[in-house]
Amino acid sequence: MITIKEAKTKSDLKKFVQFPFSIYKDSPYWVPPIIKDELDTFDKSKNPIFKDADAWFLLAYKGDKIVGRLAAIINRIETTQQEVKKMRFGWFDFIDDVAVTETLLAKVEEIGKQHQLEFMEGPVGFSNLDKVGVLIEGFDHIGTMITWYNHPYYAAHFERLGFVKEKEYMENRFPFSNVKPEFFERLNFLIKKRYGLKELNFTKTSDILPMANEMFDLFNASYASLSSFVPINDIQKEYFKKKYISFINPEYIKFVVDKNDKLIAFSIVMPSFSKALQKSKGKLFPFGIFHMLKAKKQSKDIIFYLIGVHPDYQNKGITAIIFNEYYNTFRQNGIINCIRTPELEDNLAIKQLWKHFDPVVHKRRRTYRKELVS
Repeated sequence: MITIKEAKTKSDLKKFVQFPFSIYKDSPYWVPPIIKDELDTFDKSKNPIFKDADAWFLLAYKGDKIVGRLAAIINRIETTQQEVKKMRFGWFDFIDDVAVTETLLAKVEEIGKQHQLEFMEGPVGFSNLDKVGVLIEGFDHIGTMITWYNHPYYAAHFERLGFVKEKEYMENRFPFSNVKPEFFERLNFLIKKRYGLKELNFTKTSDILPMANEMFDLFNASYASLSSFVPINDIQKEYFKKKYISFINPEYIKFVVDKNDKLIAFSIVMPSFSKALQKSKGKLFPFGIFHMLKAKKQSKDIIFYLIGVHPDYQNKGITAIIFNEYYNTFRQNGIINCIRTPELEDNLAIKQLWKHFDPVVHKRRRTYRKELVS
């Protein structure tokens, strides 16, 4: 018999965070989270998302053994202000027993119906800066710090239980040797001259922080047209500054400003922490921090995390400025591989953006949907 228990205490939430360690302990591709960071994410006193969201952290038991976990989420900005009646679910892991999957998802369905929501979708997080999607291709490639990894049976469970594809995402990679500067070097100068723009590069995190709020405002403006987008509010900006900016080499953040020094484009690239996280086994101390710092300085693989361009400047070649700056930085740092975060398969603009680099799709992931009203 499978029973569901809501994780409310610190002890239970730690079990929730640590459960995936048991089912991926022998996987060379799974990248563990930092346990403390995960616990902070689920802490209502620390994560400001809970001012606008509700969450239920569910553990599935067979007897005394945990066999699955799932976070059921309602983002009230989405359901109330945007009137998208969606029941979210994420952080979903389970053994290969469809009864476990069905029992956990039935609980999400129950919560969604109690709150008069119209459909459920997952795996997704609280917002657009969280991880997304269940892996359906690319199981033999190492994960990243900012994506979920899962066993191949996950998708089969969803489909067996009547869930249908909602969105599909592609992950691409290309060797830095594919980057030919002639594609953007000349355009870089022309675009800057035509629109009176200039690039900003950084060597210290302290120089970025005064502009971080402006960057998040631009992020909201850049991605507002996406159907699933939920904007970041002022309280969340402070949280994300502390959570993310310190992880990123300042030289891997690029800004473009206009003649009035107004930010019109930005990009964030991260060194790959995958191997360091595997060595750390979810703990920063006593030795994990050294693996992370080494990766931050020495990793030859980088991950393109975010690129944002103000709507007034989209489709005007602004990314040529960003790519030109990254080319110089990556060449100096001896970067070997460029990896991109999940991007919607129907995003034609993003495909055009990267086409000159001959990227290869090495992973695909998907969110699944089920209607809650007939």
